[in-house]
Amino acid sequence: MLKALSHRGWFHFLLLLVWLAIGTGLRFTHLASKPPWTDEFATLVFSLGNGFRTIPLDQAIALDTLLLPLQPNPESGIGAVIHHLMTESTHPPVYFVINHLWMQLFPTADGLASLWAARSLSAIFGAASIPAMFGFGWLAFRSLLVGQMAAAMMAVSPYGIYLAQEARHYTLAILLIIASLSCLVIATRTIHCRIPLPTWVGLTWVGVNSLGIAIHYFFTLTLCAEALVLLRFWILDFEFWINRKFKPERSARTTPHPLWWRIYAVAAGTLIGGLVWLPAWQSASGNRVTQWIYDGELLSHWLAAIARVLGWIITMLSLLPVEGITLPIALVSGLGLLIFVFWALPIFIYGIRIQLARRETQVLGSYVLAAIALFLGITYGLSADLTIAARYHFVYFPAVIILVAAVLALCWDAANLAARTELGWTTRQQSLLHFLKARGKKAVALILLMGLIGGLTVVLNLGYQKVERPDLLVPIMQETSQVPILIATAHKTHEQTGEMMNLGLGFKRSYRSLEPAATSSPNYPPLFLLAHQELNSNNSTITLQKTLKQLPRPLDLWLVNFPRGAAGLEAQNCFAHSQSRPKVNGYKYRLYHCLSTEPS
Repeated sequence: MLKALSHRGWFHFLLLLVWLAIGTGLRFTHLASKPPWTDEFATLVFSLGNGFRTIPLDQAIALDTLLLPLQPNPESGIGAVIHHLMTESTHPPVYFVINHLWMQLFPTADGLASLWAARSLSAIFGAASIPAMFGFGWLAFRSLLVGQMAAAMMAVSPYGIYLAQEARHYTLAILLIIASLSCLVIATRTIHCRIPLPTWVGLTWVGVNSLGIAIHYFFTLTLCAEALVLLRFWILDFEFWINRKFKPERSARTTPHPLWWRIYAVAAGTLIGGLVWLPAWQSASGNRVTQWIYDGELLSHWLAAIARVLGWIITMLSLLPVEGITLPIALVSGLGLLIFVFWALPIFIYGIRIQLARRETQVLGSYVLAAIALFLGITYGLSADLTIAARYHFVYFPAVIILVAAVLALCWDAANLAARTELGWTTRQQSLLHFLKARGKKAVALILLMGLIGGLTVVLNLGYQKVERPDLLVPIMQETSQVPILIATAHKTHEQTGEMMNLGLGFKRSYRSLEPAATSSPNYPPLFLLAHQELNSNNSTITLQKTLKQLPRPLDLWLVNFPRGAAGLEAQNCFAHSQSRPKVNGYKYRLYHCLSTEPS
């Protein structure tokens, strides 16, 4: 019955709706329950048309002053969004402009921008990638089954859900990568069939590529990987042309040049669309915001970069609880995931070996390898470790999903394919098909189930937790301090401002959710100090000492991500807290009790 239904269009439409419902539900579940982190604060502030430079530095400021950039300003329009973004950040403006218009549709939360609103736009783009992957699978492999598998894998992908629950531009970039790869598949198909690239495809390709660069600069890695794939086809085509010119009996193919002119035009149009952002790229490479990816000691632990890439690829398919749980459970989860990987690896390898006979698999497989090679080349060649952050690997995420979907479709239909002798299977291919036939539909169901478990792991905050956990640090501060609080950090860029805003928002939420009597220090809202830190200087410590002299005692000083060189505190009657405190992601903190400076 299932086989009969698979030939009906309405069945595939309904099945796609099922995947869309599952994927959308996962992406919107607990969407605003996780605390934002620094990059999401950048999205909120810049999308509102505000900037971080309005926050005073080198002086103690109140909570409301710290959170002022999160308040919508009716006078800030699209021009303000672009201005603040181009002067204070390293990202192109298109996504932030879209988010600016989107967030105006939602009310504020206690006068501040809605985190749910900002994240919901990414979640919508993430959900839209599910039908987009269905279309991509059908276009690339001319198979509704591959399209369904691609949609199902995208719906439950832990990595896809992680990106969709971030108030950032990655899910919109993924949609454009899917569109660009679709154009690449069509282009390679026209080369193989010896027909020119359709004009509308070329214009669409240029538009998608130019827009992709305006969404995220890492989209250029997509273009470079595509260029490497096309270069391979160009070399093969050129060899055929040479053989025809000098040995006509070997081939009756026509010259390749007329077929390639339109692809050359696409490349030229894309280059023009990218050169617009060249001044911004040059300023971004030297910006202090991007300096964290540079690792001068990378070569001493070069295997770690490769291990991270493999880890990110695995989480595109499945993930088990590894964060926010006890160590024994985390070890069991890690072992279970490792067992699953070793069990599924032969299925993927054998499936890809069979699928390599298809040009589409060669194109997309070459793209994934080229993209990974670019990541590792930049990491090792420039000591800019692009493997350190999972979010950057959205560049080849859709291609990995579509290749896995092609293998799952092959595994699902292996029994039928093995019986079709007219397809001319080789002895080796028949052997591989019988291996996949033995796994069959149960293997597909198990892989999809593991993906769903991984998606739930992310939704329940047991994997891919936010980089910063103010929800853990703020209660520690409130339970420990019974006197006024000063939270100080060494300010370098708006990244540190975001870290403090995260803590400030945590305090604001705790005061809103608890009765005044339930807080340990209800009459002492915290003060914040952003002591600006210049390179190779101790001016942040000097600023801290000056600020402490101006504040009344007793006082609890919490140093958060502050240099260890903060000296001279004992001279101001500030003494380190003797008891150890638990570690908190994103925050290295120390507590000092500052007593009265009077002799008594």
